[in-house]
Amino acid sequence: VQLQASGGGLVQPGGSLKLSCTASGFSLEHFLIGWFRQVPGKEREEVLCISNSGGIKYYIESAKGRFTISRDNAKNTVYLQMNSLNPDDTGVYHCTTDPILGVGSCRPTMSDFDLSGQGTQVTVSS
Repeated sequence: VQLQASGGGLVQPGGSLKLSCTASGFSLEHFLIGWFRQVPGKEREEVLCISNSGGIKYYIESAKGRFTISRDNAKNTVYLQMNSLNPDDTGVYHCTTDPILGVGSCRPTMSDFDLSGQGTQVTVSS
């Protein structure tokens, strides 16, 4: 049972990236999936969540209007589309869920979630 984030890379300010979170060993259609990012020396920052029914929760204001989240249950994948990227978006992006807490609506925080895959590096730089 694992989650794997992919799709990161180096992009110029103003550019876009689409990250994917693919589940293996379980069907993610029954669970909410969230994204958080980490930068060395800083606390992790929760970004966005999508519930199993498609409800969306933004955890940071800076993501509104720029980031969108979607899910393709047939592909067992959740996507994070990031537009108008800026250097502050640089970090390792992880997707996360939990077998118990990950059911239902997006939570106020995902800090207690038990399953987080290896992240993907996003670097925004000119």
